[in-house]
Amino acid sequence: MAPLPDAYPSPAHLPFNDTCIGDFTRGAPDCDPGGDTGWWLALNGTELLLREENGLIQLPAGSCPMPAADPPLYLGRLCGQPLRALRLDRDASVPAGFFLESLLGAQPRMDIAQLTLGGIAAQVLHWRDNSHFCSRCGQGNQPVPGEWGMKCKSCGYAHYPHIHPCVIVIVRRPGEVLLTRKAAWPPNRYSLVAGFLEFGECLEEAVAREVLEETGIRVQNIRYVGSQSWPFPSQLMAGFVADYAGGEIKVQESELEDARWFSVDDLPVLPPKRSIARYLIDEYCQ
Repeated sequence: MAPLPDAYPSPAHLPFNDTCIGDFTRGAPDCDPGGDTGWWLALNGTELLLREENGLIQLPAGSCPMPAADPPLYLGRLCGQPLRALRLDRDASVPAGFFLESLLGAQPRMDIAQLTLGGIAAQVLHWRDNSHFCSRCGQGNQPVPGEWGMKCKSCGYAHYPHIHPCVIVIVRRPGEVLLTRKAAWPPNRYSLVAGFLEFGECLEEAVAREVLEETGIRVQNIRYVGSQSWPFPSQLMAGFVADYAGGEIKVQESELEDARWFSVDDLPVLPPKRSIARYLIDEYCQ
């Protein structure tokens, strides 16, 4: 197992983006060739089942070593072998030689490809779990042949995986950076302003609105940096850098516990390096 990198050349190389996987070819869920060969992305919540053999951390292969709560979902081929995702029976015991590892840990016991594949599994299983019934008429859905989609058996309305666009931004002024904190986070942990797009907004407009709403700060010179897939449950984080334009901090208490300017030489506890939030901070606080 190779630990997660301490730095990334670009946002595209962050975990949960396809660039990190290597020899993986996506496939439609109804193209499963069957049989017991292949790899398993077996999840218990946001924990991925892994096995340790001769000091190496690997995905389970062959027959799935634990009972599943639902039928497996074919994702494609990894290193030429079928790759499937499933949810584990929560009451089943983890067999010897295997362990569950959180996808949300700061430094999980898995490499970047395994972490990214686990994120894809979490995302597609979340979509399947929430797509059994039509959002238009409430009747049952059925898979669309050859595609990642569901179609209502009654009204014919088609449902496809939902990816929710979000913006995240590092706001700077000379020698300082604007950081925010939510009450549920660990002590002294701060991150960046972030939020979902609203109807009719472009990404840059969402950046300006979110910063103003959450902190009372106005921004200018908004520039796109890069993006990261964030499968918890299904976001695409679009990262930006912006400059301070005016205003005094006024915290939106329904969203944040605190917001303040920090010296770039005296930063608080920050998000893990596997996140685009940390990439932006590291890149623009130098």
